[in-house]
Amino acid sequence: MARTLIRRVFRRLGFATLLVLLVSSSALVLARLAPGDTTDAFDARTPEQIAEDRRRLGLDLPLHEVYGQWLARLIRLDLGTSLKYQRPVSELVGERSANTALLASTALALATVVGLPLGVFTASRRRGLIPPLVRAGSVAALSAPPLLTSLALVLLAARTGWLPIGGIGTVWHLVIPALALALPAMGTLERLQAGALSETLHERFMVAAVARGVPDRSLLWRHAFRASLAPVLGVYAIIVASLFSGSFAVEIVTSWPGLGRLMFDALIARDIHLVAGCAVAGSCFLAAGSLAADAALAWADPRTGEAS
Repeated sequence: MARTLIRRVFRRLGFATLLVLLVSSSALVLARLAPGDTTDAFDARTPEQIAEDRRRLGLDLPLHEVYGQWLARLIRLDLGTSLKYQRPVSELVGERSANTALLASTALALATVVGLPLGVFTASRRRGLIPPLVRAGSVAALSAPPLLTSLALVLLAARTGWLPIGGIGTVWHLVIPALALALPAMGTLERLQAGALSETLHERFMVAAVARGVPDRSLLWRHAFRASLAPVLGVYAIIVASLFSGSFAVEIVTSWPGLGRLMFDALIARDIHLVAGCAVAGSCFLAAGSLAADAALAWADPRTGEAS
């Protein structure tokens, strides 16, 4: 059992490393192949001065040399220097990654704490007016992309003045971007949990528990809920990935100073080192979320760990 678990951990870590390498390499190559470069943003200069700037920044090198130098630095955990900010990429990415991690983890916690109990509620209570309203709200929420929810929330905040927009000064600045990310994930989790729990309640072991006289509350939360978590956690990594990928648009709309906003600025400036560094951080977030979801799935259903 322990040997199987160790093999599984190393296999997942190998996949995560490959994911980080592929995503960051693709980002670097695509940014390098895009028309224009960082010198386009410089003040008007003579062709000789522009050529000197391109030589100084290493922009005159062929693609394979640029990639080889970047890969050699990456092995040493050196992400290079930003062409736009003239600062180490690792410092810039570290500062913004903390903000993105705060935003995404808050949205994930909010979606989980609200979405899963709502799924239990709608699956266990078929009658009444509230369950259909919750189901309809979940469908509407999961159908709306984060860009649309963030635009709607920013418009609401601008019209009412209830919440601040942009920046990271107080906890209230986190409300709008976190809600914009959490609402689609919340609706997704509610629908998944409701469907999984409905199927679990009709399983044979649940029928046997009812026959033994297990109280309804214990039957629902201690038996059916945990058993129904396996299919939900099976797609949890996808939800985590959608939060971090969706944060790109949300951060731009809400002016949240996170990794997505930094990536946008780097793309505009054709800062290939910063683009690749942001891709490294983003893929690390994705890999970490996948590993965490896999661990949670193994906890909810130990058979998955034995099967792999």
